[in-house]
Amino acid sequence: PFKTAASCGIDRRDYGPDDESLDPELSEDASFITRVSLPDETGKETRNVVYAGVADGVGSWREYGVDPREFSHTLMRECGNILREAACKAGKRMEKGDEKFRRTIAPAEVMAQAYERVKADNVIGSSTACVAMFDGLRHQLHFSNLGDSGIIVLRHIDSTIAGTLKRDKTKPRVERHSDLRIAFVSQQQLRAFNHPFQLGWTGEEIVGEDTSFKSAAESCTTSIHIRRGDIIIMATDGLFDNVELEDIASMALEWEEKSGFIRNGDIAAREKRWEVGSSMTNQSAEVVNELAAALVGKARENSLDQSIDSPFAILAKENDVMWSGGMPDDCTVIAIHVVGAPSTDELG
Repeated sequence: PFKTAASCGIDRRDYGPDDESLDPELSEDASFITRVSLPDETGKETRNVVYAGVADGVGSWREYGVDPREFSHTLMRECGNILREAACKAGKRMEKGDEKFRRTIAPAEVMAQAYERVKADNVIGSSTACVAMFDGLRHQLHFSNLGDSGIIVLRHIDSTIAGTLKRDKTKPRVERHSDLRIAFVSQQQLRAFNHPFQLGWTGEEIVGEDTSFKSAAESCTTSIHIRRGDIIIMATDGLFDNVELEDIASMALEWEEKSGFIRNGDIAAREKRWEVGSSMTNQSAEVVNELAAALVGKARENSLDQSIDSPFAILAKENDVMWSGGMPDDCTVIAIHVVGAPSTDELG
């Protein structure tokens, strides 16, 4: 929020103007999301898969006269280009050297290929990166995360059938408004407090254990099973540094109820709606961006509030760094709502 086209400050004193910046063009964050048709493992059939990614450019490059937006924006743009090129080549006669395009591409490979293109264009800078692929046919989310961006999965977990590892231990069932809970949290990769691993380029290769620059192969790569009704949140650290995970879940529930996907926390009613073929797919597509926007808005609000103990402030104190309030930062959120295909679709 404390940015101009010429500089960036950590607080209002550094910033200068009376009004916080609202210009998204100044953001060092970048993202992409695309749906492509790629061959499956057999190479005989194609299936639609959704890829998405976020990257957070490292702002300290300004000290060296480098625009920190260039690296993250180019990285995400090339991720999208690689996937669209792969989809295009998958439908054509295969030439020698195109074998890698005749299959679904792993997120880490997308990240690695995009990184090579960024270096080939000699784009100086660095950023964290998280790239994910959602395979709706197999109900799988595959992702690779390098740095402190991440993914969380929210799921309605019925306490009457949940095992001991999934039950809510903090609040009695009779006091709960809903069973929407955090089913998965991705792992961050940090060299030290507020010093994440990152993809980077200085004009020459930097290797060794003492550098924060890592390769896509060193990202935390995970695959998890996704269920119908899940809400997937992919975001840069601007969200997780300023909004508690429980508050993210509460806001997601509020969005579900406001949009009519859940009423009074009644999971059984949702199951019955699904049984008669009502997935509310179109409604979800129309309003899912509202959830992402609400989370970004909350992150910004908290980042400017000096009276709270944000997740960043709590972690800072645990690392002997005196910090109060939120952490002013760019924030990018991609929200995915898994609802199933429309009843008119061949897959039901």
